[in-house]
Amino acid sequence: MEKKKESLEKIRLKLKAYDHRVLDKSVRAIVEAVKRSGANLIGPVPLPTKIRRYTVLRSPHVNKDSREQFEIRVHSRMIDITFATGDTVESLMKLDLAPEVDVEVRSMNQKA
Repeated sequence: MEKKKESLEKIRLKLKAYDHRVLDKSVRAIVEAVKRSGANLIGPVPLPTKIRRYTVLRSPHVNKDSREQFEIRVHSRMIDITFATGDTVESLMKLDLAPEVDVEVRSMNQKA
């Protein structure tokens, strides 16, 4: 049992979405699930918003001075779960998050 607890000591979740409201709802659901399982929680930490800008010519052949500009904003949050147990992982797997939220899960164990 001690070995299993050691292998799941720290988990890092990185969530990304285009809409910050949907992202915040998903983060709230994760925080509630982790608190119910009894694990410790650090975050959610808002990471810098990545902005990708694109400039496109309005007309393909003439009027080079006439352009349109578009941007895509990617909002992201980071959550660290410490002292995670099997119940924590199970409760996270059962969560039904919005499909537009991208979740990256990483185990942050340090081998001595």
